[in-house]
Amino acid sequence: MFSRVLVANRGEVAVRVIRALHELGVEAVAVYSTADADSLHVRLADRAVCIGPPPAAESYLKIASVVAAAETTGCEAVHPGWGFLAENPGFVRACEDNDLVFIGPSAATMERMGDKADAKVELGRADVPVVPGTEGRTTVAEARAAAAELGYPVLLKAAAGGGGKGMRLVAVPDDLEDAFGAASAEAAAAFGDGSIYLEKAISPARHVEIQVLADGEGGVLTLGERECSIQRRHQKLIEESPSPALDAGTREEMEAAAERAAQAVGYRNAGTFEFLLGPDGSFYFIELNARLQVEHPVSELVTGLDIVREQLRIAAGSPLRATGRAARSGHAIEIRVNAEDPTRNFAPAPGRVERFRPPLGPGVRVDTHVEDGAVVPPYYDSLIAKLIVWDETRDAAIRRGLRALGELEVEGVPTTREVALDVLASVEFRSGDYHTGFLAEAESRLPALAAR
Repeated sequence: MFSRVLVANRGEVAVRVIRALHELGVEAVAVYSTADADSLHVRLADRAVCIGPPPAAESYLKIASVVAAAETTGCEAVHPGWGFLAENPGFVRACEDNDLVFIGPSAATMERMGDKADAKVELGRADVPVVPGTEGRTTVAEARAAAAELGYPVLLKAAAGGGGKGMRLVAVPDDLEDAFGAASAEAAAAFGDGSIYLEKAISPARHVEIQVLADGEGGVLTLGERECSIQRRHQKLIEESPSPALDAGTREEMEAAAERAAQAVGYRNAGTFEFLLGPDGSFYFIELNARLQVEHPVSELVTGLDIVREQLRIAAGSPLRATGRAARSGHAIEIRVNAEDPTRNFAPAPGRVERFRPPLGPGVRVDTHVEDGAVVPPYYDSLIAKLIVWDETRDAAIRRGLRALGELEVEGVPTTREVALDVLASVEFRSGDYHTGFLAEAESRLPALAAR
C-alpha cells in the first residue's frame, strides 16, 4: 500500500477519499484553490497545497500545478475523484511521466472509452448490446440518412463528453440540421471537440448502470446495478439499488455484459458501465464512466464493500480478492442535495450555509464537506451533500429516506431537498414504475415545482 497519496479534487469527494486513506493508515495531501482555503478537505488532510485562484481552469484543471503539488510533497500516487481531471488521459500520462501512480484506468483505456462513439463500436464487437445508431462520428448528411432508417425521435450526442452537454433530442426531420449545429457547438465549447454521433431515442427508457471492479488481469467483480432514472437535464438526482425494473434474469444478463466489456478493454480499477433499459426489457450500452461515480455509496451499502479502498488496493498492485458477482443484501437509496433553486429551473445558488444539520439514526449515511458557515462558491459543482439510506426492503428504505430528509436542515442557500421529498413520496417512485422523463412530466404534480 502507498504511504502518501495526493487527492486531486475538492469538496465532498475529496473528504470521502481522505477518510478512506486515513482508515488505511495512508497520509493524504490535499490541493485547493484560494476559494477553498477554509474547506473541510483542507483541514482533514495531513498536508495541503494551494494550486491557484478560484477558476477551475487556473487551479483544479491545471495539470502542471497538480503534479507539482504531488511531487513536492513526496506523494506516490494520485486519486482524481470525479470531474475535473478524473477522465483526462493527458493527466494520467503526466502522472506516469513523474513516477506517480494514477488511481484509475490507464490512459490508453481512458482514450478508447472516452470517445463514446468509438466505445460503442468496440463494445458492440464484444457482444455487448448497443443502442442502434451511427457507427462512430457522423456528419449532418449521415445523421439524416440514419434517422430516416431508424425512425424518429433520435438523439444527437457529443462523442467526447457527458453530463447532458452536446445532446439534443430530435423529434422530426425538419429540426435535425439546427439541432446538429447546436449540439456540435455546445460540445466544442464544453469538451474542445464538436464531434457528434446519432442514436435511436429509446422511450420511455430507464437509466441503469453496473458498477465493476477490475484488476486489469482479467479479474472482474460486478457489484450489481444502480437505477439512475430520476434526472433533470440528463443529470442524476436520486439513485437506488437494486433497480425495481430488473428481474433476476435481466440483472444477470446486464452484469455479464459489463463483465465482458471490462475484459474486452482490459479495464483496471473501478468503473461504471451505463445502459438504457427499454420498456420491453431490452438493454443497451451507452457509455463507460472510467472513474469513481458520485453514486458509488449506493453500491457500497448493498454489498458492504468500500469501493475507494478497493481502488487503492488495485492501484497498489493487489489482485481482486473475489471475482464474478458480489454478494448483496437490502435496498439503498441516494439523494443528492444540491445548492440550487428549484423554483428557478434548478439555477445554481452559491452562498453561505448558515446552518447544516445532517440526519442521524440507523441506516443513514451523509457524505458532505459542508458545515455551519461553509461557503458554496460559484465556480464549481452545486452538490453539497449526499444522503444515502439502507434498509432491508425498498419500502422500508423509502420510508427511512423520507424520515432522514425531514430531519435534514440546511439554512442560507436554497436546495433540492423539497423536490427530493416530493419524488420519494410520489406514487410513481413508490411503485417503482418511473423513467428518465419522470421529473419533467411530473412538474405540475410536485409541490416544490408546481409553484414556479
